[in-house]
Amino acid sequence: MAASRVEPGFDENRTLTDRDAAHGLAPDLSRVLVAGNSQITRIVVSKIVVRSGLKPVSECPVSALRVLPLMFPGLVILDGGPDNRDCDGVVAGIEALRRISDRKLPAVILLSGRGGAAGSAASGIVDAVVTKPFTTEQLQPVVDRLLKAARR
Repeated sequence: MAASRVEPGFDENRTLTDRDAAHGLAPDLSRVLVAGNSQITRIVVSKIVVRSGLKPVSECPVSALRVLPLMFPGLVILDGGPDNRDCDGVVAGIEALRRISDRKLPAVILLSGRGGAAGSAASGIVDAVVTKPFTTEQLQPVVDRLLKAARR
């Protein structure tokens, strides 16, 4: 398993609390969490995200769930895998962040091999679906659009 790419200074034991919400814990719109089982897909997506001037953090689904509350990204890109279920375990963490965010963040993009979010636990939180295989020209405008909307 690849080492976590979360910057030094993050407290790995930190969890989100009502106190965080009361103190206005805000998403970092410069950060994007890229989660999926395929390291190759995570690398490709991370390179596309960098082209938008953003800082990607690439993790497998298990690690993504652990680092999600530590970084509170403005955007999460989930690689659903062949059946759209590879990142189902990350959904609860995204829902928790959205409960404390006043702007329904982080935004979520699902990379789908099925052309939609059907069959995924993430179907209720997905803001956009990009069908695999995808190109930079297909994914980058979706990333830019969702983050532009988040900045309003």
